[in-house]
Amino acid sequence: MKSVLFVGHGSRDPEGNDQIREFISTMKHDWDASILVETCFLEFERPNVSQGIDTCVAKGAQDVVVIPIMLLPAGHSKIHIPAAIDEAKEKYPHVNFVYGRPIGVHEEALEILKTRLQESGENLETPAEDTAVIVLGRGGSDPDANSDLYKITRLLWEKTNYKIVETSFMGVTAPLIDEGVERCLKLGAKKVVILPYFLFTGVLIKRLEEMVKQYKMQHENIEFKLAGYFGFHPKLQTILKERAEEGLEGEVKMNCDTCQYRLGIMEHIDHHHHHDHDHDHGHHHHDHHHGHDHDYHEDKVGELK
Repeated sequence: MKSVLFVGHGSRDPEGNDQIREFISTMKHDWDASILVETCFLEFERPNVSQGIDTCVAKGAQDVVVIPIMLLPAGHSKIHIPAAIDEAKEKYPHVNFVYGRPIGVHEEALEILKTRLQESGENLETPAEDTAVIVLGRGGSDPDANSDLYKITRLLWEKTNYKIVETSFMGVTAPLIDEGVERCLKLGAKKVVILPYFLFTGVLIKRLEEMVKQYKMQHENIEFKLAGYFGFHPKLQTILKERAEEGLEGEVKMNCDTCQYRLGIMEHIDHHHHHDHDHDHGHHHHDHHHGHDHDYHEDKVGELK
């Protein structure tokens, strides 16, 4: 039996975790009933990734395709999930594991952003001259993921007629949203539309809603709008189905070129404790072979110890 294990980030907010479960439950109705579909979480919620894998194997899966429900590749997708897969390979040597891609910079993700802007009342073809859009991400310590959000911002600028499209983050890295708003106002914006690059609700979305109320109070002459997060958008189903089909067919491609783990990190890792910090790219072997080829990637996972 083949199985697909979706990995949600997990939230301190139960509503966000319930949304992920409900989304996957709805999506799998259209799938071949012979494929087992399970959901697990990285943090704040059970089952965790190891428990999710255990469930798939206990239900008879010989193939487990692990798909991260994450917008951008970062530490979780590059280190923590591959480490859990490594351990599972040792525990279940008879099971074939394939690790799929995060959503990444995807055409359909941009279409979702455009839809959410339109739903907030925006005309993408002829927006008001003094309207600014802030594409708002979670923010993290991985330059690769943070730079991808800038790429998405630029692509959204290319696909719409806004003059001002800025990138900001909720935490960890600059520019934070306060700075993003300030930048838009300095550029002459009279209306600021905040467009969250978030899959489901959670603590940060709820904090953002409060922040927008504060902006409205602080800047009485400026219009602020908060567009919707991705949520149950049908195109999100399309993307995740595509990722799962790649994994089921064994045709996953990894992006290693701008990954911060590609070079220096392996020398800092005790490979005997790979379950804490391991990484999926096999980067210490990377340059002399086709590093983006997933079969090669699969061969190397498990050897970093």
